Amino acid sequence: MIAQGFLGEHAYTAKKLDVAAIPALMELQQAVVDALPDKAILQPLDEDELRFILEGNGVMIGIFVAEQLIAFRALLEPELDDEHLGLDIGLTEKELGKVLYQEISNVHPNFRGHGLQQTMANIIMKQVDTEKHQIICATVMPYNIASLKDKFAQGMYVAALKYKYGGKLRYVFTKSLIEQIEFGVELREVSMGTTEEQQQLLKQGFIGAEMKKIEDDWFITYRK
Repeated sequence: MIAQGFLGEHAYTAKKLDVAAIPALMELQQAVVDALPDKAILQPLDEDELRFILEGNGVMIGIFVAEQLIAFRALLEPELDDEHLGLDIGLTEKELGKVLYQEISNVHPNFRGHGLQQTMANIIMKQVDTEKHQIICATVMPYNIASLKDKFAQGMYVAALKYKYGGKLRYVFTKSLIEQIEFGVELREVSMGTTEEQQQLLKQGFIGAEMKKIEDDWFITYRK
């Protein structure tokens, strides 16, 4: 056990997971997908991907209530290939080995509304060896509001907006675990739907620092 607390009246424990958890992880992912109105928002990990992380290529934690797995969150040590997110944010080849990806994060529909995404983020980041891994990266689809809020709440920021995974548009988020970023005063507020304008700002050295809703649309605040 690495943490414990309460979700309303339910006591929970947090544990690091191993390969024995794969059946429970697959079952939980399916419950989450079944409850989604838009199935495209979530790309579940298959059994091989789960096994890869659990066999030492990252960190995965689970939240248990009465011995039932009700949530999990994963960090992945990625392979050094042409799709590496570190390349998208301008890291050198030498720096790529310092990167961990924030992978999937799932909460059972019956336990939403307790801030578990953020709780798990805080717990799992304490499990990272910052002498080995110093940079966190993640991708999020524009307008996936829950995931975007999760990344910004952790102090991550948008460093790129690119077509990844066979042509899917994704924000590339990052955060240093050893340095604090400082923003200047220059800012732009841009709709998530205006891809080219955001890409131009990112090329000019702006980064996406926060999000806000204006009337019926969501905007990213870019700072330089």
